[in-house]
Amino acid sequence: MKIRRREFLKASAAVATVTALGCGTKLNALEKTDKTVSPYGKNKGEWIPTTCQGCTTWDPIQVYVQNGRAVKVRGNEYSKMNSGYCCARGHLGLQQVYDPDRVKVPMKRTNPKKGRFEDPKFVPISWDEALNTIADNMMKLRNNGEAHKYVCFRGRYTYTRDIIYSSMTKIFGSSNNISHSAICAEADKSGPFFTEGLWDYRDYDLTNTKYLVCWGADPLRSNRQVPTAINKIGEVMDRATVVAVDPTLTTIGAKANEWMPVKPGEDGALAVAIAHVILREGLWYKEFVGDFKDGKNRFKLGEEVDESTFKGNYTHGLVKWWNIELKDKTPEWAERITGVKADQIYRVARGMGAAAPKVAVWLGPGAAMHIRGTYSSMAIHALNGLMGSTDNIGGPMAKISPPYNHTPSIKKYQDTISKNKPHVKIDQRGYLKFPALKKGKSGGGVVTNNAADGILQENPMEIKMVLGYMNNFNFSGTEGQRWDKALAKVPFTVHLSTHASEFSMFADIVLPAATTTFEKWAWLKTKANRIGTGTLLQPVVEPIWEAKIDESEIPYMIAEKLAERGFDNLLEYYQNEFKDPDTGKKPTNEREFAEYATKYYLAPMWQGHDKGGDSFKSWEEFRKIGVWNSDPYPYRKRWGKFKTKTHQFEFYSETLKEALAKHAKKHNVDVNKVLEVTNYTARDEKAFVPHYEEPYRYGSKSAYPFTFIDSRSKLNKEGRSANCPWMQEFRVIDVGDERWDNVLKMNPDDAKRLGLKNGDMVKITTVVTSRKIKVKLSEGVRPGTVLSTYGQGHTAYGRIASKKFGKEGFGMNNNDLMPADYDRLSGSTARNGGFVGVRIEKV
Repeated sequence: MKIRRREFLKASAAVATVTALGCGTKLNALEKTDKTVSPYGKNKGEWIPTTCQGCTTWDPIQVYVQNGRAVKVRGNEYSKMNSGYCCARGHLGLQQVYDPDRVKVPMKRTNPKKGRFEDPKFVPISWDEALNTIADNMMKLRNNGEAHKYVCFRGRYTYTRDIIYSSMTKIFGSSNNISHSAICAEADKSGPFFTEGLWDYRDYDLTNTKYLVCWGADPLRSNRQVPTAINKIGEVMDRATVVAVDPTLTTIGAKANEWMPVKPGEDGALAVAIAHVILREGLWYKEFVGDFKDGKNRFKLGEEVDESTFKGNYTHGLVKWWNIELKDKTPEWAERITGVKADQIYRVARGMGAAAPKVAVWLGPGAAMHIRGTYSSMAIHALNGLMGSTDNIGGPMAKISPPYNHTPSIKKYQDTISKNKPHVKIDQRGYLKFPALKKGKSGGGVVTNNAADGILQENPMEIKMVLGYMNNFNFSGTEGQRWDKALAKVPFTVHLSTHASEFSMFADIVLPAATTTFEKWAWLKTKANRIGTGTLLQPVVEPIWEAKIDESEIPYMIAEKLAERGFDNLLEYYQNEFKDPDTGKKPTNEREFAEYATKYYLAPMWQGHDKGGDSFKSWEEFRKIGVWNSDPYPYRKRWGKFKTKTHQFEFYSETLKEALAKHAKKHNVDVNKVLEVTNYTARDEKAFVPHYEEPYRYGSKSAYPFTFIDSRSKLNKEGRSANCPWMQEFRVIDVGDERWDNVLKMNPDDAKRLGLKNGDMVKITTVVTSRKIKVKLSEGVRPGTVLSTYGQGHTAYGRIASKKFGKEGFGMNNNDLMPADYDRLSGSTARNGGFVGVRIEKV
């Protein structure tokens, strides 16, 4: 290792005396208490199960604890989901929990002026002062009839989330609980929902697949189920054909049999061309899809087909799809649009047909999270329907959910203010231009990034108090400059965070949050390898400094303070509804509450259930194992029982048709008007089938000739690992990236035309702003496209993550360049798909 920031690392060696943000508390967990203690491997320790939250894989892991210190991480040997593996992100957690730049004690702002580069002048305060200040501000809102002007912003979460996110917000009297979900997902759920009724991420049967198409997803790098994919990729390569569809050569692309370097945002054209070949050449899986009644294939170039001649088995509307969209969409047509050669499109389509039904088309956010992404998502996922692979051997499938207790009802604890709160939300979901059709319901989803505009516009309401946890929207949201303005406008903001982040710098109170994996009571549910899991987070070490658990301990402490002020509904809810399932005892303090709540949610797993899978005799036994495994997901479980309007796999989406009609009726317009204001090109019947839509682009090709795309790192822990030296040192494991640096990757032919060479500094400009960055030439980037790996550019979060804390970023934050826009049918933030045009100039 060639550590370059030696000054920091020397300081880290004396970490017990390092202070952060003016707080002088020692890092006692790292002080040497016994001079005879042996190093790791010589002194007996203990492997304790918990869960990694480095990404949304949420892998069951184990942490080796020696003398009260976490020193090593590995996959949980009892987990059938990840087979005892974990990826690099799990190991980075060790540097996060012992990071000397963590928030150590509660802090309050002393500089009333708020801005991106304003020093908050935080000073340490006691927990009592912090909680009293929070409770006073909350009660002021309630007493003034303004409880609905409180908002809770949730970032990454566990499944104890509703304690603070939903129950606390609603009992207090606000509907404004806003999830981060649409910042990182949603559009790759909308395609599967409007075709097969599944609003969720899919599992993939890698053990049996014969043809794997990774489309805008890199399962070895940043998509869900990373450890499982890493574990199985060798046998997949031995057995199957692997195809990578991506504008850049990803990790999976470097291993693939076929790389299809599609132009950003043109994925829908490629998908419908593949579908055209499959139908025209009779390659669809007839047992699932159905067939012509006389067995004669009528799908011919340019010709419409009589719907009455085809009989579907588990599908609906295939002939309509052909007639409306597919009949003219040849590979030759697609080549002109996508840049992918027609002969390769034919080859891949025929390969998929030959392997059906053991085909897995792995749809990822790279192909779906753009302004017209829902239709790309539908077109790509529809290929799983043609192959008969959905819920079938070797294909994509739903999950088995573990047995667990749901969050208790709040009805008994709601007073008049709580019951009569306005039901509109600050992210404007359900507005005409923001359908956010989660599970087909108008406004059922979330438009996270638009909450900043809602605050700035005071529409539908003014916001007077924000509580955020495990979130950093100024950094993770596109055009985060809007969040700076929005948070500067809010009179009182509280942030629960492990680090003073960009969001924290606008807070009036910052509370030290426990680090997930190592210091928290909570639980998660996830899936991979056809196994559903319920997995435990438990404190493997004592919380460091004065950290408290964001989703349980802190809301309980706030509830106590509210009770002192005469509003005891929340505290009564916590104490009455979250008793210890073993003893029936009510929690008397925040630490008991955190453990009892976790035991409550998980009780069906360790008290007995009838869902199959693992069986435990006691809470203590479950704590030692740390994970519940389901039986394997049964193939063809949902065939004929899809949660669509027809209960079939819908190539003509009656489900979307109904959802759009209801949203249009709600606003007294027709469906075409909805599509117009939400920036889709489809009209009439085309709106209800998977189809190609030309990408919506910011910046003309003449003024902004290159297309910018966002890339993900194997070492990016939800945007939170930039302050880890290991993350910076090992960045080279991501193709084309460099240690302790941030680069703009560009095709050598493009660089030659601009007179650029490796290492040159350039100014990259979009319609939003400009940034400076170093060029790195790579043949793994298709011409006309440039990309940068997300995760750098912090102006806060610690001295490694930021070049000058509070002043200057180390590298470039991609989101600063991107306009704030959305795939409005899902609510998803647009960050992919070629919607950002850029100009590049040598500095």
